[in-house]
Amino acid sequence: MANHIETKRGEPSAVIESVVTKRGPRGSSKRRNIPLIGAYLPVGIVVIWQVICGLNWVTPEILPSPVQIVEAFVRLTRTGELVNDVGISLLRMILGFLLGASIGLITGLFAGLYRRFEEVVDPSVQMLRTVPHLAITPLFILWLGLGEWSKDILIATGAFFPMYINTFMGIRNVDSKLFDVARILEFSRMKQLTKLVLPAALPNILLGLRLALGVSWLGLVVAEMLGSSSGVGYLILNAQQFSETDIVFVGIIIFAVVGKLSDSIVRLLERRWLRWRDSYTG
Repeated sequence: MANHIETKRGEPSAVIESVVTKRGPRGSSKRRNIPLIGAYLPVGIVVIWQVICGLNWVTPEILPSPVQIVEAFVRLTRTGELVNDVGISLLRMILGFLLGASIGLITGLFAGLYRRFEEVVDPSVQMLRTVPHLAITPLFILWLGLGEWSKDILIATGAFFPMYINTFMGIRNVDSKLFDVARILEFSRMKQLTKLVLPAALPNILLGLRLALGVSWLGLVVAEMLGSSSGVGYLILNAQQFSETDIVFVGIIIFAVVGKLSDSIVRLLERRWLRWRDSYTG
């Protein structure tokens, strides 16, 4: 009887172990299929879009068909205009993002590590964070003119705040007991930073990196539309003035695709650098 009861009591754990074992490969298979699943929605939208335009339910001036947009893309690529504008926009975005994200990272580190620094800097940062891009763009143009510096600083301003806030929160969310252990092991301040603080705050820092990239693209569009004679943003604005809706869509799609690629790069870094986390994946 006792053996029978033990078997019965042991069954649930055995069943759970069996389910976990079976779900492992299946879960990994689902993860491998996620990129394919993610393509269903945009492909479906493009098909419906083409059907609506093919039935002449809307005019090309309002909504050009995907085929017309592809033709405009090929035409701009052959003339070299699109390649030149994309290269200029990428250079502006990279320079501005690196400037703003690096300053935001350093400032967030100091604010997170030193309370006195936080008390001095954080109130001003939080106040400036609420100022929209469109409000400060004329000021940058007045100060720096229409050259590249005004655009780079506008992009850097957008990248600074997400990086600062997430770095600061990541450090403040580090378990204080880890600092006690570091003091017991007599870690230097630099060793605490590299071996303890940054690894523990890395999830928040990478999140800030993703958000900073998104805001940087927004800043690039604002900068190129309000004070530029080149770039994808200028291409969109110029096409809007001549009612070339297909070219407007070309510029929008370029921003969407390049923005998604940059976000995917950061997500790849997250999977590699945060492999140690045992997180719920859905």
